[in-house]
Amino acid sequence: MNLPERVKIVEVSPRDGLQNEELTVQTSAKLEYIDHLVAAGLPVVEATSWVPADHIPQLADHAEVIAGLKSQSQPSQMVVLVPNLYGARQAIAAGAAYLSIMASASERFSEKNNNCTIREGLERCAEIAKFAKSEGVPVRGYVSCTLGCPYEGEVALSRVVEVTGELYSLGCEEIALSDTIGVGTPGKVEQMIRAVCREVPVHHLAVHFHDSYGQALANIYAALQLGVQTVDSSVAGLGGCPYAHGATGNVATEDLIYMLNGLGIETGVDLSQLVEAGRYICWVLQKTTNSKVARVLLQE
Repeated sequence: MNLPERVKIVEVSPRDGLQNEELTVQTSAKLEYIDHLVAAGLPVVEATSWVPADHIPQLADHAEVIAGLKSQSQPSQMVVLVPNLYGARQAIAAGAAYLSIMASASERFSEKNNNCTIREGLERCAEIAKFAKSEGVPVRGYVSCTLGCPYEGEVALSRVVEVTGELYSLGCEEIALSDTIGVGTPGKVEQMIRAVCREVPVHHLAVHFHDSYGQALANIYAALQLGVQTVDSSVAGLGGCPYAHGATGNVATEDLIYMLNGLGIETGVDLSQLVEAGRYICWVLQKTTNSKVARVLLQE
């Protein structure tokens, strides 16, 4: 099998995982949760997003979260998603040292999620990337709806390639190909990655797969076989998008680590501590984990 020896996990639950939750999580609980994630050995954590409070109330405390993280010595990289240049300026001024930006492969989703066209979204990304470079801050990119859109259905592969290529040309050190509504299957993942790799080297690609149809782990495996070495995931399978109704959470980090351990792939992540992190955030949210692995291990 042509699989990588090591995979980098990008933990997105503090941002993508919590953004759709109705129960408000206090800043102190978010910081304690991130401490659990760091203790588990996760190398990259997307901590929050600098978005207007009326858009995503759950993340209205972004400044407080960044300040709390800045006051601690963090061995993990902390990422902040920013939607525009104003957000980037504010986030960096608050202490953010790593930004993520988002573009869409779907015109309708871009209008709903970003309130702009695809082209306007890429122009915003260009402004952010230019400013971040001037500040010495690295940038990570997302391409939404690469395998399907809640409004358009099928998304043209050529558009996925084009948007990904533009983010790469802007200097994004890593671009996450996102199955926002979780409709992808391994064959489609293989087709997409092969096409994108004609424009972007595979070591600059990551995958960000939701598990709506139960295909996320299989899709990740297909991506790994093609040389992808960075995977986004969310503890307890938390997640969902306010503008993609019906989309369930991200692939559970616990389930992903269990699979990678079984394949002999190094991650540096401790599964038992990861399960404890999931136990904590599910207690805060007053809900049951979506991770099948965690459910089993918590019963032992």
